[in-house]
Formats: sequence, structure tokens, C-alpha cells
Amino acid sequence: MLLDAVRRHAAAHCRNGVAPTPVPGLTVLRETMPTALQYGVSKPLVAIVLQGGKRVTMGDSTFDFGAGESLLITTDVPTVSQITRASAGVPYFSLVVDLDPTVIEGLVTEMGSVPFASGQPVRVDATDAEVTDVALRLMRLLDRPAALAVLRDQLVRELHFWLLSGRHGGAVRALGVTDSYAQRVARAVAIIRSDYTRALRVEVLAEAAGMSASAFHEHFRAITLLTPLQFQKQLRLIEARRMLIAEGVTIGNAAYEVGYESVPQFTREYGRMFGLPPARDIRAARTRLRATA
Repeated sequence: MLLDAVRRHAAAHCRNGVAPTPVPGLTVLRETMPTALQYGVSKPLVAIVLQGGKRVTMGDSTFDFGAGESLLITTDVPTVSQITRASAGVPYFSLVVDLDPTVIEGLVTEMGSVPFASGQPVRVDATDAEVTDVALRLMRLLDRPAALAVLRDQLVRELHFWLLSGRHGGAVRALGVTDSYAQRVARAVAIIRSDYTRALRVEVLAEAAGMSASAFHEHFRAITLLTPLQFQKQLRLIEARRMLIAEGVTIGNAAYEVGYESVPQFTREYGRMFGLPPARDIRAARTRLRATA
């Protein structure tokens, strides 16, 4: 049973809720209590939930899901997540698989007939039995290094095949189709992520995506549910929050480091995104960290 295999791996390797595996892009998550809101930028992945429940919000869309369901994220997007159902007796467990565009591209070339799917870059569906089966076989190999070295790549490829063949197929396919709108927008997203502190130049992003400015705006919002400016703003605020909590920088320094020219503007926008002004949010976050230490 996949849950048993994941539970055993977490018991041996979990630290701060995360249990890495020898398979690149495969991670086990475990939480023994509901968590505070967590802000970050998710990359394309599938999270297979095996026990407990989670909530993910992106833009105006919120997804609640639990055991037997999978969360699919098909592009780099800012998300707000929270474990909602977990306890010491019944922990939250999930198996997270990073989607590999190179593997997907090779499979799409061979399969050829999987239709595209439009819609949101984040979605929740029941986990296909074939996905659960190959994930279990992959987990069972973690304690057999010699077999894992030989069989790992083909099992990862099989996992991607079943994702392409199942409920998520059309959305996953766009990641592996050369010059699809998803790949074009991904090029623009990569520029924003690498240079988010600078003033946003939409014409540069549109050129990188190979679109007119109007078409770029349309497809960027369709794929990320955000405008380029909203995307950049959320990246700035998420990074500033990380700096404030993890590095202990001052509020003013954090604001300027991520590209703000006005600390009052930064404070207002921080409060709108995170629900508290920076100083109060930092105190609350550090109190939570001490409580779980």
C-alpha cells in the first residue's frame, strides 16, 4: 500500500516535515498538525495526497483536497497553502512529484494523440489507479539502491506516462509541446523570476514569449491567473517575507532589496497579501516557529 511505504520512508528520513528521496524530484511530506498559511512559488508538480487534507489558493481560486486526490500545478505560480487536516495520530502524508518537461516532451512525441486541456494552472482530481501503482513500485525501490539505479528512470517515465494518459493528461501535455502557449509564458515567467526587483517591461516579456503585447497579457493571465504586474508583486512580497523571517533584515531593507522605492507602499501591499503588517506578521511567524521547535 502506497501510504504504508510513504509512512515508513517518512519515519526514517523526515525532518521539518520533509523527507527527500534518492529519486530527483520525488519528495515525501508529513505534518502532524495543521499548519499556518505558507506562501511560495510552486513549480510544475503533482502532489498525491495519501492521508489528511490540504488547501491551496491561487489568485481567487481555492482548492480543498485530501486522501485519494491529487493536486496538479502546471506552471510556476505564487500559491498560498495550508495543511488543514493532520494530527499526531493521523498525520498528513503526500508524495510530491516534480514534472519533468524533458520526459513529457519525449512521451508526447511518441504518444501524439493526447488532446490539450484549457483552464486553470492548478486543479484537483481523483488520483488514477495507475499513478498510485507506479508510485508504490518506485517507493518500494528506495531501500534497494542497486535496483533503484537501474529502474528509477523508467519508473519516473512511466509515472509521467500515466499522468499524460489520465485525468490530468491534457494539462500536462502542454508542458512538453514545443512552443505551446504554456512554454511561451514559462519563458516570460523565468525572466520575471530572475529579475523581479527591476521595473517590469511588458514588451520585453512579450517578445520573449513571441507574442504581441495584447496576446501576451491574455495568455499570461489565462495560464497563471495573474497579470504580469501582479505576478511580479507577489514574487517580491514572498521573497521579502522570507528575508524578514529567515534572515532578520529590517523592514526597510527588505522593501528596497526586492525592488520597492517606498516603504509605506511596501507595508500596505504586504498587509493586503499576508493579512498583517510586516512587524506583526514577523512576530506571529516567529512565535509559531518557537512553538513547533
